[in-house]
Amino acid sequence: MAHIRKNQRNLTGAEKKRFVAALLELKRRGVYDELVRLHVRHYRADGTGGLRTGHMAPSFLPWHRKYLLEFERALQVIDPAVTVPYWDWTTDNTPAASLWSEDFLGGDGRRSDGQVTTGAFAYATGNWTIDDGVLERTYLVRALGRPSSPIALPTKDELDWAMNESLYDAAPWDSTVARGFRNRLEGWAAGSGTARWRNHNRVHRWIGGQMLGAAAPHDPVFWLHHAFVDLLWDRWQRKHPKSGYLPARKLSAGDPQAGRAIALDEPMPPWRTTPAEMLGHRSLYRYET
Repeated sequence: MAHIRKNQRNLTGAEKKRFVAALLELKRRGVYDELVRLHVRHYRADGTGGLRTGHMAPSFLPWHRKYLLEFERALQVIDPAVTVPYWDWTTDNTPAASLWSEDFLGGDGRRSDGQVTTGAFAYATGNWTIDDGVLERTYLVRALGRPSSPIALPTKDELDWAMNESLYDAAPWDSTVARGFRNRLEGWAAGSGTARWRNHNRVHRWIGGQMLGAAAPHDPVFWLHHAFVDLLWDRWQRKHPKSGYLPARKLSAGDPQAGRAIALDEPMPPWRTTPAEMLGHRSLYRYET
């Protein structure tokens, strides 16, 4: 039977407590940090060689759907009743939103060093030590809204700009493509300042800290953010039922992106799962909207 992923604002106090407890136990067992390392290994930018799986590529959405499932299944080994909630950042779009409460994900970082000092993931609790070699800090860091250079979360109009695009993706299948739902949602754009970041990417920039890089899952909000991205893909599929995943076929040897972008029936490392296998999810989970 499919389980339900709820909007975080609708979670009961007991549901929040169980989710947080499962996260902490996953961290204690070492499973959480291995999931972070998996994301780091499969974050490859346009300018580097080799296959792109998690980002800057058509497989951005199916790869993260599979990744979220792996995380959710790990949580359910600890507590079968726990599911991944989602965060609608077009509605709950301030540091006062419910997900930043002390009984859930904790709040903003303090001004002096960005350290999160409230909630279960505060360094002082001793339960959420970070070692990723990126920020060279052992504590969770946030700078909600980026006070030093303010940035706002995406608006509903900005999200509609992505949702109204009927084409899934297009050549050159990377962060520079101007057309396609995938990159409009993922959010790589030309320009300067905040115009460089759209939708998904803008959310990462708005939170700051570990969320700025490949080790973003160190911040538990990562999973709620990507659950909403996953829900948006589901909504887009229903809005454009004749628009399928692209590229549909393996790129030819002469294509500059051959060996770099994953086609519909090619496996997405580190799994053997293909994008085609991730096009639907309703037999596994559904979203409460």
